[in-house]
Amino acid sequence: MTLEALEQALIGLLESQSETAQRVALLNRLRTLLHRYSPFADEPVDCVLWIANEQVEANDYNPNVMAPVEKRLLQRSLASDGYTQPVVAVAQGERYVVIDGFHRYLLGRKNGALRRRLQGYLPVTLLASAREDAAARIAATIRHNRARGKHQIAPMSDIVRDLHRLGWDEGRIGEELGMDADEVLRLKQISGLAELFADEGYSQGWTVK
Repeated sequence: MTLEALEQALIGLLESQSETAQRVALLNRLRTLLHRYSPFADEPVDCVLWIANEQVEANDYNPNVMAPVEKRLLQRSLASDGYTQPVVAVAQGERYVVIDGFHRYLLGRKNGALRRRLQGYLPVTLLASAREDAAARIAATIRHNRARGKHQIAPMSDIVRDLHRLGWDEGRIGEELGMDADEVLRLKQISGLAELFADEGYSQGWTVK
């Protein structure tokens, strides 16, 4: 079969799908197939899928916040320029948990004009590497957000605590989240839990005189 014949066959197949859900499912299947054979198959952005927004859900640990003026600017950008960046997520059964792009997800789901324009879908790219590991999912979110977001200190300290409980030592926490040892230590101190310092030696720096 020639490329031209294949193209015509695909056009006929797509035009035969009168329902939006059917056409989207077919497009997602074709994109997934092309991604499998792509020389860039290791890059999540190589495959952007359209996922029904009710299947996408926020994570429960993201401390990234956005000022009202920035949120209004994002809304204006999405309305004027469209979605130039997908929501980054991991598949969890039939659900998709947001790793990065919470505000793009939220506006696409809650803003009436955007929701209508997107016909109830969101552009999503999937991370396979963090799918099964809760700590890896948390770290992926923080890596995406730290450089550009405003992270609240208290929630970040909670994340350090949670990663410690999931078995990560101080060195790995710092490496994965882009923190130096002092920053990790400060966040552990804010958590105020003795368990976080079980492996620490006595330090004069912690002595109150």
